[in-house]
Amino acid sequence: MIETTTLPVIGMTCGGCVNSVTRALQAMPGVTSVSVSLDRAEASVQHDPAAASVQRLRQAITDAGFEAG
Repeated sequence: MIETTTLPVIGMTCGGCVNSVTRALQAMPGVTSVSVSLDRAEASVQHDPAAASVQRLRQAITDAGFEAG
């Protein structure tokens, strides 16, 4: 079953930041769709929670150099 999770992303300042977060999340197994908003400072991710847990999504954001709220 696919779920949608929206996470705040702290530290994004430009389109390059959005691209970094998007790439990090899209590279995860189980992620089917990613939408990152600089204006709202958040990432909305459609994912299979069995393959890509919320904790793993947060870790991918952290690994990309940002803070997942």
